[in-house]
Amino acid sequence: QVQLVESGGGLVQAGGSLRLSCVVSERTASIVAINWFRQAPGKEREFVATITWSGRATYYADSVKGRFTASRDNAKNTFYLQMNSLKPEDTGVYYCAAAKRVGTEPRAMDFWGKGTLVTISS
Repeated sequence: QVQLVESGGGLVQAGGSLRLSCVVSERTASIVAINWFRQAPGKEREFVATITWSGRATYYADSVKGRFTASRDNAKNTFYLQMNSLKPEDTGVYYCAAAKRVGTEPRAMDFWGKGTLVTISS
C-alpha cells in the first residue's frame, strides 16, 4: 500500500509563498504521476498540478499557471509544490495523490495523502 504524507501547509499573507512537500513510500515503481489537489469547505476537490514520477513533465490548472511549480527531489521520493503569489482563493486543504494511470480527475487517483491546510489571509 502506497502511503503519502503532505507537509508545509500554514498561514501566509496574500502575495506570499509556501512550499508543500509530499513524501511517498511503498510500491513507488507502480506510480506514474504525483498529483496535487485542493479543496475548500463546500467546494469540490479541484485539480492543481501533476508531475510525472520522474519529474520530467508537469501540467497545471489554469488557475495556478505561472504561480505554482511542481517538482521532485531526484534522490528521494519527495515531491514539492512551490506556491508563489498566493491569493485568498488559494485557501484550502491541499492533497497529494499518487496515480497508476494518467488523469487529472480525483477518481483517477489511486492513493491519497491526508492533506495539509493552506490558509491565505488578505
